[in-house]
Amino acid sequence: MAGMLEFGMLLIMIVALVGTVAIYLRGRGTRPPAQAETGTLYITGVSPRPHDLTGEQYVTITGNVTGPTVQGAVVYGRFAWDVNAWPAIGDVLTVAYPAGKPERWRIVGAGLGS
Repeated sequence: MAGMLEFGMLLIMIVALVGTVAIYLRGRGTRPPAQAETGTLYITGVSPRPHDLTGEQYVTITGNVTGPTVQGAVVYGRFAWDVNAWPAIGDVLTVAYPAGKPERWRIVGAGLGS
């Protein structure tokens, strides 16, 4: 009976080791990371500018991203932004996003947002 218990524990440890190695190798990924695409964001909505505050404050931006593989995807985001350079409806910003995933956009270029 003791021999059977030892064999069972050895088998469990081997299965756990194989599982850990498999998760590690899968996490490393065999495919290259997606290349970022560059596009533009046309701002269609922006939260009100805080008139009684200075420095960086949070702004929520809504707009349409257009790029090489995306046409007019509606997106939104929240950023820390300088009150003195507050964005406005109609502004166009340069953005980058993973290919085919405009909802993961980020501002590039002028560096107005952070």
